[in-house]
Amino acid sequence: MPHNAVIKRIRAEYLEMPGLRLTIEQAQRLCGVDGTICRAVLDALVDTGFLCVKADGTYARLTEGALPRPRPAKADLGPSAQPTKKTAPHR
Repeated sequence: MPHNAVIKRIRAEYLEMPGLRLTIEQAQRLCGVDGTICRAVLDALVDTGFLCVKADGTYARLTEGALPRPRPAKADLGPSAQPTKKTAPHR
């Protein structure tokens, strides 16, 4: 299986299964390729920022780790942007 096909296959598996974590041996069995090619493909996916290597040696999607918290949008609260206070009519 050419490298590009293995890259596409592994990317597809990680996209299809969120939280997937594979060792080199598991990825090798999944794709049916030898260890040298599998390691090269996994390392290429790490280099591109798609995967990362966890402390236990498994490969996981980089986006599955801690992501920076989204920043809230800033509103313009200047004098012209503040709503006018409406009061209920007295009866």
